[in-house]
Amino acid sequence: MELKELAVNALALNKKAALLIGGAGVAVLGLSLGYKYLRKPEKVVRVGVVSQLLIHPLKSGRALSVALAECLKVGLKFGELQDRHWLVVTEDGHMVTGRQQPRLVLVSLTCEGGHVCLNGPNTEELRFPVRQDDNPVINCRVFGADIQGRDCGDEVSRWLTGCLGAERTFRLVHFEPQMRARRSMEIEPEFPQCDVAYSDVGPVMLLSESSVKDLSSKLEKDVTVERFRPNIVISDCEAFEEDSWEEIQIGSVRLQRVMSCGRCTFTTVDPETGIITRKEPLETLKSYRRCKPSEQHIYKSAPLFGQLHTVKQTGILQVGDVVYKISR
Repeated sequence: MELKELAVNALALNKKAALLIGGAGVAVLGLSLGYKYLRKPEKVVRVGVVSQLLIHPLKSGRALSVALAECLKVGLKFGELQDRHWLVVTEDGHMVTGRQQPRLVLVSLTCEGGHVCLNGPNTEELRFPVRQDDNPVINCRVFGADIQGRDCGDEVSRWLTGCLGAERTFRLVHFEPQMRARRSMEIEPEFPQCDVAYSDVGPVMLLSESSVKDLSSKLEKDVTVERFRPNIVISDCEAFEEDSWEEIQIGSVRLQRVMSCGRCTFTTVDPETGIITRKEPLETLKSYRRCKPSEQHIYKSAPLFGQLHTVKQTGILQVGDVVYKISR
Protein backbone atom coordinates (compact mmCIF):
# COMPACT_ATOMS: atom_id res chain seq x y z
CA MET A 1 0.00 0.00 0.00
CA GLU A 2 2.84 2.43 0.77
CA LEU A 3 4.25 2.07 -2.75
CA LYS A 4 0.82 2.66 -4.29
CA GLU A 5 0.23 5.74 -2.13
CA LEU A 6 3.62 7.18 -3.10
CA ALA A 7 2.80 6.67 -6.78
CA VAL A 8 -0.59 8.42 -6.41
CA ASN A 9 0.97 11.34 -4.54
CA ALA A 10 3.70 11.72 -7.16
CA LEU A 11 1.11 11.80 -9.95
CA ALA A 12 -0.88 14.49 -8.13
CA LEU A 13 2.23 16.65 -7.69
CA ASN A 14 3.10 16.32 -11.39
CA LYS A 15 -0.40 17.47 -12.35
CA LYS A 16 -0.09 20.54 -10.08
CA ALA A 17 3.32 21.36 -11.56
CA ALA A 18 1.98 21.02 -15.07
CA LEU A 19 -0.91 23.35 -14.25
CA LEU A 20 1.46 25.93 -12.75
CA ILE A 21 3.82 25.80 -15.74
CA GLY A 22 0.91 25.93 -18.15
CA GLY A 23 -0.54 28.92 -16.32
CA ALA A 24 2.77 30.78 -16.41
CA GLY A 25 3.05 30.09 -20.14
CA VAL A 26 -0.43 31.45 -20.77
CA ALA A 27 0.42 34.55 -18.71
CA VAL A 28 3.61 35.21 -20.74
CA LEU A 29 1.70 34.67 -23.99
CA GLY A 30 -1.02 37.03 -22.77
CA LEU A 31 1.53 39.73 -21.94
CA SER A 32 3.24 39.46 -25.33
CA LEU A 33 -0.08 39.55 -27.18
CA GLY A 34 -1.21 42.45 -25.03
CA TYR A 35 1.96 44.43 -25.88
CA LYS A 36 1.48 43.66 -29.55
CA TYR A 37 -2.09 44.88 -29.67
CA LEU A 38 -1.79 47.73 -27.15
CA ARG A 39 1.15 49.28 -29.04
CA LYS A 40 -0.13 51.65 -31.67
CA PRO A 41 0.69 50.47 -35.20
CA GLU A 42 2.74 52.74 -37.43
CA LYS A 43 0.98 54.83 -40.04
CA VAL A 44 2.99 55.30 -43.22
CA VAL A 45 2.13 58.15 -45.59
CA ARG A 46 3.96 59.09 -48.79
CA VAL A 47 5.06 62.73 -48.52
CA GLY A 48 7.65 63.30 -51.25
CA VAL A 49 10.58 62.14 -53.38
CA VAL A 50 14.35 62.61 -52.99
CA SER A 51 15.41 64.96 -55.81
CA GLN A 52 19.00 65.66 -54.75
CA LEU A 53 21.65 64.27 -52.40
CA LEU A 54 24.36 66.77 -51.47
CA ILE A 55 27.55 66.07 -49.53
CA HIS A 56 29.70 68.88 -48.13
CA PRO A 57 33.03 67.18 -47.32
CA LEU A 58 34.59 70.51 -46.32
CA LYS A 59 32.53 72.52 -43.84
CA SER A 60 31.41 75.67 -45.70
CA GLY A 61 32.97 74.32 -48.92
CA ARG A 62 31.30 73.56 -52.27
CA ALA A 63 28.69 70.80 -52.31
CA LEU A 64 29.10 67.52 -54.19
CA SER A 65 25.92 66.23 -55.82
CA VAL A 66 25.66 62.41 -55.85
CA ALA A 67 23.03 59.94 -57.05
CA LEU A 68 23.61 57.51 -54.17
CA ALA A 69 25.07 57.80 -50.67
CA GLU A 70 25.49 55.83 -47.48
CA CYS A 71 23.58 57.32 -44.58
CA LEU A 72 25.62 56.69 -41.42
CA LYS A 73 25.01 57.79 -37.84
CA VAL A 74 27.31 60.79 -38.39
CA GLY A 75 25.86 61.75 -41.78
CA LEU A 76 26.15 61.03 -45.49
CA LYS A 77 29.13 59.24 -47.03
CA PHE A 78 30.20 58.72 -50.65
CA GLY A 79 33.37 56.68 -51.11
CA GLU A 80 36.06 58.30 -48.96
CA LEU A 81 34.07 61.52 -48.62
CA GLN A 82 31.99 62.09 -45.51
CA ASP A 83 29.80 65.09 -44.93
CA ARG A 84 31.53 67.88 -43.00
CA HIS A 85 34.53 65.76 -41.97
CA TRP A 86 37.11 68.38 -43.05
CA LEU A 87 37.33 71.75 -41.33
CA VAL A 88 39.31 74.97 -41.74
CA VAL A 89 40.67 76.25 -38.44
CA THR A 90 42.82 79.09 -37.16
CA GLU A 91 46.30 78.34 -35.84
CA ASP A 92 44.87 77.99 -32.34
CA GLY A 93 42.21 75.50 -33.49
CA HIS A 94 39.06 77.64 -33.71
CA MET A 95 36.73 76.78 -36.60
CA VAL A 96 36.49 79.02 -39.65
CA THR A 97 33.29 79.04 -41.74
CA GLY A 98 31.79 80.99 -44.62
CA ARG A 99 30.54 83.56 -42.15
CA GLN A 100 34.11 84.73 -41.58
CA GLN A 101 35.58 83.67 -44.94
CA PRO A 102 32.84 83.77 -47.63
CA ARG A 103 35.23 82.55 -50.37
CA LEU A 104 35.26 79.15 -48.66
CA VAL A 105 32.07 78.31 -50.61
CA LEU A 106 34.20 78.31 -53.79
CA VAL A 107 36.62 75.65 -52.48
CA SER A 108 35.86 72.05 -53.44
CA LEU A 109 37.27 68.99 -51.71
CA THR A 110 37.05 65.60 -53.44
CA CYS A 111 38.88 62.26 -53.14
CA GLU A 112 40.51 60.11 -55.79
CA GLY A 113 42.68 57.03 -55.31
CA GLY A 114 43.34 57.65 -51.62
CA HIS A 115 44.20 61.29 -52.19
CA VAL A 116 42.33 64.48 -51.33
CA CYS A 117 41.95 66.95 -54.20
CA LEU A 118 41.53 70.64 -53.34
CA ASN A 119 40.34 73.09 -56.00
CA GLY A 120 39.59 76.79 -55.81
CA PRO A 121 39.36 79.89 -58.01
CA ASN A 122 42.59 81.03 -59.68
CA THR A 123 44.65 78.29 -57.99
CA GLU A 124 46.19 75.04 -59.13
CA GLU A 125 44.75 71.79 -57.81
CA LEU A 126 46.48 70.45 -54.70
CA ARG A 127 46.60 66.73 -53.90
CA PHE A 128 47.63 65.05 -50.66
CA PRO A 129 46.99 61.65 -49.01
CA VAL A 130 43.75 61.10 -47.12
CA ARG A 131 45.70 59.29 -44.39
CA GLN A 132 48.55 61.22 -42.82
CA ASP A 133 49.12 59.27 -39.62
CA ASP A 134 52.41 61.03 -38.84
CA ASN A 135 50.75 64.46 -38.74
CA PRO A 136 49.73 65.85 -35.34
CA VAL A 137 46.17 65.74 -34.01
CA ILE A 138 44.86 69.22 -33.16
CA ASN A 139 42.35 70.05 -30.45
CA CYS A 140 39.70 72.18 -32.15
CA ARG A 141 36.74 74.29 -31.00
CA VAL A 142 33.45 73.98 -32.88
CA PHE A 143 30.58 76.07 -31.48
CA GLY A 144 32.25 76.06 -28.07
CA ALA A 145 32.70 72.27 -27.96
CA ASP A 146 36.04 70.44 -28.06
CA ILE A 147 36.74 68.03 -30.92
CA GLN A 148 39.88 66.65 -32.53
CA GLY A 149 41.15 66.84 -36.09
CA ARG A 150 44.20 65.49 -37.92
CA ASP A 151 46.27 68.37 -39.30
CA CYS A 152 46.66 68.09 -43.09
CA GLY A 153 50.09 69.74 -43.24
CA ASP A 154 51.90 72.99 -44.00
CA GLU A 155 51.55 72.79 -47.80
CA VAL A 156 47.77 72.54 -47.47
CA SER A 157 47.81 75.43 -45.00
CA ARG A 158 49.70 77.64 -47.47
CA TRP A 159 47.33 76.67 -50.31
CA LEU A 160 44.21 77.47 -48.25
CA THR A 161 45.57 80.75 -46.93
CA GLY A 162 46.48 81.85 -50.45
CA CYS A 163 43.20 80.69 -51.98
CA LEU A 164 41.16 82.62 -49.43
CA GLY A 165 43.36 85.70 -49.81
CA ALA A 166 43.63 85.90 -46.06
CA GLU A 167 46.15 87.84 -44.03
CA ARG A 168 46.12 85.29 -41.21
CA THR A 169 47.17 81.65 -41.47
CA PHE A 170 44.57 78.89 -41.77
CA ARG A 171 44.95 75.13 -41.44
CA LEU A 172 42.87 72.15 -42.59
CA VAL A 173 41.96 69.28 -40.25
CA HIS A 174 40.31 65.93 -40.89
CA PHE A 175 37.96 64.10 -38.52
CA GLU A 176 38.98 60.41 -38.44
CA PRO A 177 36.82 57.38 -37.44
CA GLN A 178 38.66 56.72 -34.17
CA MET A 179 38.09 60.28 -32.93
CA ARG A 180 35.31 61.12 -30.47
CA ALA A 181 32.37 62.83 -32.14
CA ARG A 182 30.56 65.79 -30.57
CA ARG A 183 27.34 64.93 -28.75
CA SER A 184 24.35 67.08 -29.64
CA MET A 185 23.48 67.27 -25.92
CA GLU A 186 26.58 69.44 -25.57
CA ILE A 187 24.96 71.84 -28.04
CA GLU A 188 21.24 71.64 -27.28
CA PRO A 189 20.14 69.33 -24.41
CA GLU A 190 16.40 69.56 -25.16
CA PHE A 191 16.46 67.60 -28.41
CA PRO A 192 17.05 63.95 -29.46
CA GLN A 193 20.69 63.01 -29.00
CA CYS A 194 23.05 62.23 -31.87
CA ASP A 195 26.75 62.29 -32.77
CA VAL A 196 28.21 64.82 -35.21
CA ALA A 197 31.70 65.59 -36.48
CA TYR A 198 31.91 69.20 -37.69
CA SER A 199 28.20 69.65 -38.52
CA ASP A 200 26.33 72.31 -36.55
CA VAL A 201 23.83 70.13 -34.63
CA GLY A 202 22.24 67.25 -36.56
CA PRO A 203 24.08 64.89 -38.94
CA VAL A 204 21.49 65.26 -41.74
CA MET A 205 19.81 68.43 -42.99
CA LEU A 206 16.65 68.19 -45.09
CA LEU A 207 14.94 70.88 -47.17
CA SER A 208 12.18 70.85 -49.80
CA GLU A 209 12.32 72.43 -53.25
CA SER A 210 8.91 74.00 -52.61
CA SER A 211 10.20 75.86 -49.55
CA VAL A 212 13.04 77.36 -51.62
CA LYS A 213 10.60 78.32 -54.38
CA ASP A 214 8.31 79.96 -51.82
CA LEU A 215 11.22 82.06 -50.54
CA SER A 216 12.33 82.95 -54.09
CA SER A 217 8.83 84.23 -54.87
CA LYS A 218 9.36 86.91 -52.19
CA LEU A 219 12.80 87.99 -53.44
CA GLU A 220 13.97 90.14 -56.35
CA LYS A 221 16.41 87.40 -57.36
CA ASP A 222 15.81 83.66 -57.08
CA VAL A 223 17.93 81.57 -54.74
CA THR A 224 18.91 77.90 -55.10
CA VAL A 225 18.95 75.05 -52.58
CA GLU A 226 22.78 75.10 -52.58
CA ARG A 227 22.73 78.37 -50.67
CA PHE A 228 21.14 76.58 -47.69
CA ARG A 229 23.48 73.56 -47.72
CA PRO A 230 21.04 70.66 -47.18
CA ASN A 231 21.98 66.99 -47.53
CA ILE A 232 18.61 65.73 -48.74
CA VAL A 233 16.40 67.79 -51.06
CA ILE A 234 12.77 66.73 -51.35
CA SER A 235 10.37 67.34 -54.25
CA ASP A 236 6.65 66.61 -54.72
CA CYS A 237 5.52 68.22 -51.44
CA GLU A 238 4.10 71.53 -50.28
CA ALA A 239 6.27 74.39 -49.04
CA PHE A 240 7.41 73.88 -45.44
CA GLU A 241 5.63 70.53 -45.21
CA GLU A 242 8.95 69.09 -44.00
CA ASP A 243 8.49 71.06 -40.75
CA SER A 244 5.88 68.51 -39.62
CA TRP A 245 7.83 65.31 -40.36
CA GLU A 246 8.93 64.08 -36.95
CA GLU A 247 10.04 60.70 -38.31
CA ILE A 248 10.53 59.63 -41.92
CA GLN A 249 11.54 56.51 -43.86
CA ILE A 250 13.57 56.70 -47.08
CA GLY A 251 14.38 53.23 -48.41
CA SER A 252 16.00 51.38 -45.49
CA VAL A 253 16.99 54.66 -43.77
CA ARG A 254 14.96 56.05 -40.89
CA LEU A 255 15.44 59.65 -39.75
CA GLN A 256 14.10 61.44 -36.69
CA ARG A 257 13.73 65.21 -36.54
CA VAL A 258 16.07 66.95 -34.09
CA MET A 259 15.17 70.60 -34.57
CA SER A 260 14.59 73.30 -37.17
CA CYS A 261 17.62 74.89 -38.77
CA GLY A 262 18.06 78.45 -37.48
CA ARG A 263 19.57 80.62 -40.21
CA CYS A 264 22.36 83.18 -40.00
CA THR A 265 24.36 85.53 -42.24
CA PHE A 266 25.87 82.55 -44.05
CA THR A 267 22.66 82.43 -46.13
CA THR A 268 23.65 85.81 -47.59
CA VAL A 269 26.78 84.33 -49.22
CA ASP A 270 26.26 83.69 -52.94
CA PRO A 271 27.50 80.10 -53.56
CA GLU A 272 28.55 81.01 -57.12
CA THR A 273 30.57 84.16 -56.37
CA GLY A 274 31.57 83.85 -52.70
CA ILE A 275 30.29 87.40 -52.06
CA ILE A 276 28.46 88.13 -48.78
CA THR A 277 25.79 90.87 -48.59
CA ARG A 278 24.60 90.31 -44.98
CA LYS A 279 21.06 91.18 -46.15
CA GLU A 280 19.08 88.86 -48.40
CA PRO A 281 17.61 86.31 -48.24
CA LEU A 282 18.04 86.51 -44.44
CA GLU A 283 15.95 89.67 -44.01
CA THR A 284 13.04 88.19 -45.95
CA LEU A 285 13.24 84.94 -44.00
CA LYS A 286 13.05 86.92 -40.77
CA SER A 287 9.82 88.55 -41.99
CA TYR A 288 7.85 85.29 -42.04
CA ARG A 289 9.86 82.35 -40.67
CA ARG A 290 10.33 83.27 -37.00
CA CYS A 291 9.97 80.63 -34.30
CA LYS A 292 7.14 80.40 -31.75
CA PRO A 293 7.56 82.60 -28.65
CA SER A 294 7.99 79.42 -26.57
CA GLU A 295 11.07 78.50 -28.65
CA GLN A 296 12.87 81.84 -28.56
CA HIS A 297 15.28 80.59 -25.90
CA ILE A 298 16.48 78.07 -28.51
CA TYR A 299 16.44 79.94 -31.81
CA LYS A 300 16.49 83.54 -30.55
CA SER A 301 15.98 85.79 -33.59
CA ALA A 302 17.13 83.27 -36.21
CA PRO A 303 14.53 82.45 -38.89
CA LEU A 304 13.82 78.74 -39.46
CA PHE A 305 14.46 77.12 -42.83
CA GLY A 306 15.02 73.36 -43.23
CA GLN A 307 15.06 70.55 -40.69
CA LEU A 308 17.92 68.79 -38.90
CA HIS A 309 17.60 65.03 -38.40
CA THR A 310 19.34 62.25 -36.52
CA VAL A 311 19.78 58.79 -38.06
CA LYS A 312 17.76 56.09 -36.29
CA GLN A 313 18.50 53.42 -38.90
CA THR A 314 21.41 53.54 -41.33
CA GLY A 315 21.31 52.43 -44.96
CA ILE A 316 21.57 53.59 -48.56
CA LEU A 317 19.88 56.68 -49.99
CA GLN A 318 19.25 57.23 -53.70
CA VAL A 319 17.88 60.06 -55.79
CA GLY A 320 14.33 59.07 -56.70
CA ASP A 321 13.61 57.31 -53.39
CA VAL A 322 10.12 57.87 -52.03
CA VAL A 323 9.89 59.63 -48.64
CA TYR A 324 7.36 58.32 -46.13
CA LYS A 325 6.15 60.08 -43.00
CA ILE A 326 5.88 57.75 -39.99
CA SER A 327 3.34 58.37 -37.26
CA ARG A 328 1.67 56.32 -34.51
